[in-house]
Amino acid sequence: MTELKIKPSQIKIGYAIKLPCSWTKHPFLSASFVVESQQQIEIIQNIELDFVFFYPEKSQVPKKTEQGSVPESASESSVAAETQKLHQLKQQRIEAAKTHRAALQKTEKAFVQSLEQVKSMMQMLGSRPLNAIEDSQKLINNLTQTMLNAQSMVISLMVNSNKEEQNFYSHCLNVSVLSMLLAEKMGLSEAEIEAVGMGALFHDIGKVKIPSQITRKKTGFTQPELNLLKMHPRYGVELINLTKIFPESAKVIILQHHEYADGTGYPSGLMGEQIDKLSRIVSVVNEFDNLCHPLDETKARTPHHALSLMFTQMKAKFHHETLATFIRLMGIYPPGTIVQLSDQRIGMVMSAHSSNMTHPEVLVYDAEIPRLEAPIIELGAGLKIEKVANNKELPPEIVLYLNPRAQTNYFFEAKH
Repeated sequence: MTELKIKPSQIKIGYAIKLPCSWTKHPFLSASFVVESQQQIEIIQNIELDFVFFYPEKSQVPKKTEQGSVPESASESSVAAETQKLHQLKQQRIEAAKTHRAALQKTEKAFVQSLEQVKSMMQMLGSRPLNAIEDSQKLINNLTQTMLNAQSMVISLMVNSNKEEQNFYSHCLNVSVLSMLLAEKMGLSEAEIEAVGMGALFHDIGKVKIPSQITRKKTGFTQPELNLLKMHPRYGVELINLTKIFPESAKVIILQHHEYADGTGYPSGLMGEQIDKLSRIVSVVNEFDNLCHPLDETKARTPHHALSLMFTQMKAKFHHETLATFIRLMGIYPPGTIVQLSDQRIGMVMSAHSSNMTHPEVLVYDAEIPRLEAPIIELGAGLKIEKVANNKELPPEIVLYLNPRAQTNYFFEAKH
C-alpha cells in the first residue's frame, strides 16, 4: 500500500490519512481515519503538524473535490464545537473501555476462584470422594442458577497464567462451563444443565489411572498405548462409583464423551441416537477445546478455525442440532480470534454478548495508544469484521500488543 507524506493544507475530504503524533495530541478516536468533513480538515490543521501520511488506495475523494473546487471553510465556532465533540467522544470511549476492563476483571476473578475450586476437588477425589462430589455439586449449582437468572450472558476470554500446572483443570472447567452454556441455549431443564456440568467437569477423571508418559505424549501413540488411553472413560466411571451420590445421568457423560455420531468414537462405537443427548453436548465442546489445546502446541487451532474445521470436515461426527447450536453460541468469531475490521484495523475479539453475537467487543491495536488504554469497541454502526487475521503473518509488535492467549479459556458474566 502506497504511503505518501502531504502537508495538512493538501488534505481533502475523502482522504485516508494517519496523523504522525501521539494519541494525546489530537481529539480523534484513532490516528488513522478517512476525512469526512471540512471541519476535520481544519482541526487537523490546527494541530500544527508538518505533514500527515496519505494513503491513495484507501481514499475516496468526491468528484467535485477532484475537479478542483474548494470546499467552503468551516467557521471557527463550528471547528471548536466539532473539536469539543470529538474530545467528548474520545473520553466516552476511554471510560467505556475502563468499564469493560473492570467487568472483565470481575469475571476473571470468578474464573480464577472456580479454577482453584476445581483443582482442590480433583485432588480430593481419591482421599475424600464424598466431599469432592458435594463441593462440585455446589459449584455447578451456583453456575446453573447464575445462568438461569440472567437475561443474557457475555462470554469472555480468560487468562490462565500458570498454563503447565493448570492445563488439566482448565480443560475440565472450560468444557464444563461451555457445555452448561450450550445446554442452557438448547433449552434443557435445570436438572439436565446441572448433570451436564457435573459430567463435563469429571469427563477426563479416568486419565489419572493412565501413566503420565502416555497422557502427556505429543508424538504418535503405539497401538497398545492408544488402546490404554481409550480406556479412560471406563476408568472414570469406576472412580466416580467410589461415591454413591454422583448423578447417574452425569456418569453416562463420562462414559460417552468420546462417542461420535458416525460410530468412529470410543469406548463402544455408538452411533446417532444411541448416544445420550447430554453426552452429545459434552462431546462437541470437548472436541472444540482439544482442537484449541492439543498436547502438541504446534497443531493448535484458533477458536475460529477450530469451529470451522468441526463444521466443514467433522460434522458427521456430531449431532447436527448440537453442533449448530454450539456455533451460534460461540459466534462466527469466538473470543480469542484475531480479526481485521472494515476500517483495516487489527483487533482481538474479547467478549461476545449472547443477545447480539454479530457485534462482539474487540480490543483494537493502535500503536499510538498505550496498551493498557487500548480501545475495546463494540462493533456496529458500520464497523464490522472483514476477515480473520492470520496470527503468523502479523507483525510481532501487533501480536505482543494484543497478546493472544496460548490457553483459550472462557467464563461468563451474567446480565440482569
